[in-house]
Amino acid sequence: MRKTAIFNDSLFVDHDPGFDHPESPDRLKVINKVLAQEQVKNCFVFPEFSPATHKTIGMNHSTELMNRVAETAGKVFDALDPDTKTSPDSYAAAILAVGALTTGVDLLKSGEIDNAFAFVRPPGHHAEKKQSMGFCLFNNVAVAARHAIENCGMERVMIVDWDLHHGNGTQNSFYETDKVLYVSTHQFPYYPGTGDVEETGKGKGEGYTINIPLPGYQGDSEYACIFNDIIVPVGREYKPDLILVSCGFDIYRGDPLGLMEVTAPGFAYLTRCMVNLAEEVCDGKLLVTLEGGYDLDGQRDGAMAVLSELCGQSLDTGQPVNLTDEYAAELSSAKCQHPAIEQARSVVKRFWKL
Repeated sequence: MRKTAIFNDSLFVDHDPGFDHPESPDRLKVINKVLAQEQVKNCFVFPEFSPATHKTIGMNHSTELMNRVAETAGKVFDALDPDTKTSPDSYAAAILAVGALTTGVDLLKSGEIDNAFAFVRPPGHHAEKKQSMGFCLFNNVAVAARHAIENCGMERVMIVDWDLHHGNGTQNSFYETDKVLYVSTHQFPYYPGTGDVEETGKGKGEGYTINIPLPGYQGDSEYACIFNDIIVPVGREYKPDLILVSCGFDIYRGDPLGLMEVTAPGFAYLTRCMVNLAEEVCDGKLLVTLEGGYDLDGQRDGAMAVLSELCGQSLDTGQPVNLTDEYAAELSSAKCQHPAIEQARSVVKRFWKL
């Protein structure tokens, strides 16, 4: 069994965008309820971590943005954009979320843990250098990548973003560099409107942004094909020192904000692909962070499916989240001729050997 860390804190529940907001504290409460079960909790370690400083967050965000988010502290309500609302503890949660990821990078580098899942709120991948947006205050995964490169001596970081929505903030953070390979699968066209297949990077970064836009109604087989035939081969060629995953459970079938059809065992398979790739190219250094996901059953079951693959054993959750050998074999041989996937494949072939 691997030494899998979980980063979690009550502050992540205290962040509350308000009544009827889809990014509600309940998204994490349903996960925490299962994590509290002894037979689940005993499979993981729970490291201590501290809030990130503005110096750390400033590797990816402007002083103006950091000050603006800090102004929300203690306020009953504030709005950073039409979708991005805050409560008194939102700023504290946001800087702690960044701290969870940077600590995760440090512990992976030192070898104290094998891999990790950061159950943080607010999410991060939409946050731009100068603007919070799309429920996101700071870009947690982007700061973690910069920390890995600028403070931990890593040369290449791969970010895999399977959230329903394109991670515009993450893409823009690294669009002109080859030090970070950003790969996104997402429903398109959809919020935030970015992530066209021809957005491939600029300058030194040309080819190091890979977008796989999908029209909707893609499920386990289609996603397995994308990971088997595009994402994993590119990762092998790139050979990152660290893999980060922006894990959105809003591609779960039945999610109210999306049209995808991935199941809990499907999430397990995607995670297994990332675990195997990480073990092959970077000594298993894999850090998963929570992004979107708005169906509570999907949150709970998807999270446990991911955790089961990270730690390398089936979890006794009372739900059918674990990946059977038969289904894993089926997905590993999945073939898909979907036009959107074929188009993405043809673009990726300009830069990578598939």
